[in-house]
Amino acid sequence: MVGNGQRIMIKGTRDGLTLQLDDQCSFETLLRELREKLSMSGITEEQPMIRVNIQLGKRYLDEDKKEELSAVVREKQKLVVDSIESEVLTKQEALNWKENTEITPVARTIRSGQLVEVKGDLLLIGDVNPGGQVKATGNVFIMGSLRGIAHAGFEGDQSAVIAASYMQPSQLRIADQLSRSPDYDSEGVYMECGFIDDQLEKIRIDRLQEVVKKRPDLVSFERRMING
Repeated sequence: MVGNGQRIMIKGTRDGLTLQLDDQCSFETLLRELREKLSMSGITEEQPMIRVNIQLGKRYLDEDKKEELSAVVREKQKLVVDSIESEVLTKQEALNWKENTEITPVARTIRSGQLVEVKGDLLLIGDVNPGGQVKATGNVFIMGSLRGIAHAGFEGDQSAVIAASYMQPSQLRIADQLSRSPDYDSEGVYMECGFIDDQLEKIRIDRLQEVVKKRPDLVSFERRMING
């Protein structure tokens, strides 16, 4: 809810304008006051196109109402709606979020020619043999040897990681990045983890303890294991 009795707040950012809209008043009142507010904004024809981010707070709008809201903004010829954000999740969005944050445990050996593909994180208790493949939209955790192919974040999540007790993959993939071998030869059995190094923009392999420092969100994996 927009405070101080204001139903609409306009903030300038380096990327354009942010409109924070009250989520308690009626939609019709909001549209009327938005027109009035924009008409006094001082935007001139000499200015370049301005991108607008609309924040709805806890208000939910269907696609027709979003288009109606965007049309009011577009009445100012120099304004273009870049995004409309709401804190309210639709049922489908909530289901998608749940699906993509769940952990799927699998206890088996993935042999040559076999593929295991899951939504969310994969926890494999077993080995991935040469020619075997595992894929997840989230992270891949292997409590065993990885000698085949592992693909984490296959829908585009570049923050995903691949961890294995013994890392000797024929191929690692994270999002659209690919690595055919570890950055160094590893001996013994200990937790190693593949991740995208943001500075090098390629897949690196390091000890899991070191990767946790770079991916602090991985602790959510531990919380979900405890609470699941």
